[in-house]
Parts: sequence; C-alpha cells; structure tokens
Amino acid sequence: MIPEIENITETSSQWLDALSPNPWVAALILVVAGLIVAKLADLVLVGLLSRLLAKTENRIDDTIAELLHKPVFTSLAVTGLIVAAHTLSDQLGDKLLPIVLSLLKSMIILSWVLFFLRATSPVLSSMESNKTRFKFAQKDTVPLIRNLAMVLLVLTGAYAILVAWDINVTGFVASAGIVGLALSFAAQDTLSHLFAGVAILADRPYRIGDYIVLDTGERGAVTAIGLRTTRLMTRDDVEVSIPNGVMGSAKIVNESGGGDTRYRIRVSVGVAYGSDVDHVLSVLEGIALANNAVCRTPEPRVRFRAFGPSSLDFELLAWIIEPSLRGLLVHELNCAIYRRFTEEKIVIPFPQQDVWVRQLPDGTRDVTTPKGADT
Repeated sequence: MIPEIENITETSSQWLDALSPNPWVAALILVVAGLIVAKLADLVLVGLLSRLLAKTENRIDDTIAELLHKPVFTSLAVTGLIVAAHTLSDQLGDKLLPIVLSLLKSMIILSWVLFFLRATSPVLSSMESNKTRFKFAQKDTVPLIRNLAMVLLVLTGAYAILVAWDINVTGFVASAGIVGLALSFAAQDTLSHLFAGVAILADRPYRIGDYIVLDTGERGAVTAIGLRTTRLMTRDDVEVSIPNGVMGSAKIVNESGGGDTRYRIRVSVGVAYGSDVDHVLSVLEGIALANNAVCRTPEPRVRFRAFGPSSLDFELLAWIIEPSLRGLLVHELNCAIYRRFTEEKIVIPFPQQDVWVRQLPDGTRDVTTPKGADT
C-alpha cells in the first residue's frame, strides 16, 4: 500500500471512530465522501481546465479536457472505495481484502488506459493537420503510429494490472521471450512483411491516394498501407492486396509522384503520304485544346515522329489532371481525331503493298491475254 493511502487511511480512521464506532457505517461515509470529492474535482478542476482551453484556437485540447472527466472521477471515487476497504480489513479478512484492493486498483488502471486509447486518435489527427510542426505525422505514417501506440498502451496497462494483483511478471517475460523466438522461426514470411511495411512507411516510395504501376502489371490507386499488406483499387473497382515483402522488392512506377499528380498521355496517329504536315499539326492541337479535361499548362503539343512504311507518324502529347483519367481521355481524343480527320479530308492509311511484275518467266502465259487470242 502506498504511503499516501496509508496516511489517508489513518487520518480517516481517527475521524470515523469519533463519528461512528460501526465500521460498515464508517466505510459508507468514506464511499460517499469519495464520490463527493470526485464530483467536485470533476466540476472544478476539469471544468476550469475546459474553460481555459476553450479560449485557444486548437480543438484538440478541448477534446482532451472532455475525455478527462471519466478517468478523474473514476480515480477519486475508487480511491474512496480503497480507503473504505482498508477500514473494513478486519471484516473482509486477509484473503478477501487483497482481492478487493486489486480489483479497485485495476479499475483505476483501466480508466486511464481507456483515456489514453481514446485520446490517441484525436492527438494524431491534430498532428497530421499541422504538417509544418509535426513532419513525422503524415497521412501514411499515422496508421502505423496509432497501431504502435495502442499496442504499447495495452501492454503497459496489462503490466500494471499484473503488478496490482501482486503477480510476478518475471516468468511471463521469460516465457514471452521463448515464445517470441519460436514464433520468429515459424512466421518468417509474416515478419518480413511487417519489417517491409515499416520500411515502406519510413521511405515512402508511394502514399495513400497515389496511382502506381507494378512490374507485374497491377495498376491502381493505393487505398491503404498496413503493417503486412498494401491494398490497391484497380480501374475495374477490384481491390488487390499485395504483401509488403513483395512491394519492398518490386519495381514500382508512381504515376502520381514528383509532387504533382498531372500525367502525360500519348496518342499516336498516322496520315497518308502527301498530307499537309502543318495542317495536321494544327488540327491535332485544336482537338486537344477543345477537350476541357486536358491541362492548359503545360500546353498540349504535337510531334512528327517518323516516316512510317505506310504513313507519316504523328504523336499528340497532352497532360491530364490525374493518372486515373488516362483511359477515358485517350478514348475521347481518338474519337475526336477520327471525326475531325474525316471532316478535314485527312486520310488515315492502312498498311498495303503494290506488287509490280517486271517480267514473266519463259513459258508462262500472260494472264492479261484472253485464252485463244491471237498473240
């Protein structure tokens, strides 16, 4: 028993002996006094703190003050119960008293563990919104920090409860070490995915919302980065979960990287030999500028790429707002090119070959001469 509670118990026992010789009545008085003190502390201390913090612009402190009501009230009220239990030590006995005290201490520990668990999310969200001050709290690192904080709080609370019950934790620590060693060999792949997930969150080759393409062909937006897997939402609205161990060793093309989500698309088209090159360039640029989804900065441009076997090969280069629009914009530009070329009488050729026979082999009849004609 901590010295403060001993002093409180001795002082309260002297007062209660004067008020009532019955220990049960004295315990009841202590319980009621604890509830009154807890309510006054809740109204005065937490209420005053809430009013002071309400003047600040940040809303996180208001949330923390609101969450403090339950643990403060519970701690003081249960402290009254602990003092009351000590006054009933003779009635409860040496076996029941430690159990009652351990239960009451566990209630205080649980109230504060729940407080910190509830406060973790709003605190991290506030840090994430203040990116200039808390650079480590980013959209993709906050889930990892939240999970680690919750695991740490649960373990700390469990350790405190074991201590409150006077349970020797040395054996548990040794057993946990042996179990952890066995699990490390049995779950090597899982552990590799976990460490790869931490490395991805630290190195940040991609973030939530980025559009990435893997060397295996998967392409989609990153929807979540977990400790074990990364999830992509493809253009077919199919979510693909990829182990972080695979993501850590794969070649990844981040189409949303570089600080700008704009993406350049390429539309290739061929025109017939003899076409007016300047006219083709002007028509293709006008088609790109007529589409509202095409960015004006940088401006779309057209390049004459090559003299093809059957056509003059051009390429229209245009920038779009985000990579997910690539398929739709290529479709719209192809349709617009075909319609406009038809209007402008610009011929889109198809591969063809002309075969010229200079001389037929001896003894071969000329197919152009009718059978039976006089040669």
